[in-house]
Amino acid sequence: MIIPHALTTIINERQTHATSPATQRAIDQLLAQYGHAVQAIVFYGSCLRQSTDNGLIDLYVLVDRYTSVYGKGPRAVLNKLLPPNVYYMEFPFDGKTIRAKYAMMSLPDFQRSTTTQWFHSYFWGRFAQPAELAFVRDHQVKETVQMAWAHAIMTLMTQTMPSMPPEFEGRDIWEKGLSLSYQAELRAERSGSVSRLYEAAADYYERVTQACLTAMPFHVTQHITASRTYYHAAIPQHLRTQNHLAWTIRKLQGKILSILRLLKGLSTFHGGVDYILWKVERHSGITVEVTPRLRKHPLLGGCIVFWRLYRRGAFH
Repeated sequence: MIIPHALTTIINERQTHATSPATQRAIDQLLAQYGHAVQAIVFYGSCLRQSTDNGLIDLYVLVDRYTSVYGKGPRAVLNKLLPPNVYYMEFPFDGKTIRAKYAMMSLPDFQRSTTTQWFHSYFWGRFAQPAELAFVRDHQVKETVQMAWAHAIMTLMTQTMPSMPPEFEGRDIWEKGLSLSYQAELRAERSGSVSRLYEAAADYYERVTQACLTAMPFHVTQHITASRTYYHAAIPQHLRTQNHLAWTIRKLQGKILSILRLLKGLSTFHGGVDYILWKVERHSGITVEVTPRLRKHPLLGGCIVFWRLYRRGAFH
């Protein structure tokens, strides 16, 4: 896949925002814990969009190899087979408790996961959205991560465009792409969340849309009028049919992968049952009661809580 220079330029220009002192403290703790295995730390998610640390800070820790972190034990195998491994940390800072969730993944796997080599949208759907390098080992790693983000954008655009009507605006394709990606997971999201994601960085999304046009595998033309900018894509019907089938498979695959990741995460995520409840209630407004006994047995408790939430319609 050809990556337009204009796209990498836009991504590079965005990497100018300093992290908050609390987020920097979390990053420093991760660097102290994992040392030279860490190649980059990516800051993304709601705290980045809202420029706050009042919530759950989302970080991706990209390492050189899994054995550098875990040795040759089962955690390294699980991280390779079903990335990422997810962990939780909290610490006092400036009179409040800072909470962060960090996902562990090798840099080579991260590179592959944002390209068309990775069928499911879990990674390229996330990292087509704005993210920032909170730490990078050197310039070569910086270029590698930024190129992975560019691939994520191109992959999402390429996999979404055949699902669009022939004529569409930039906002339309991003909302459709993010919606398809979310539907391919077990997500607990309120109505309108995809629109809010777009609105949080509308100018960025419009710029990268225009930058992608020259490298699309379809014939796409841009039209600018006094009132709007829109696009026209000529895509054969057989490609649209194949694309619809691919997203149908991703939805089924994603439900299974989400459950497996959830069960795996309960073994690595301290307070995993309470985290599930907090996240689901925050996004959907739905919650259930959890007994102390279930909290003492996180794997069993997580399965029971997940089923109760599912029955109440918390996931889509």
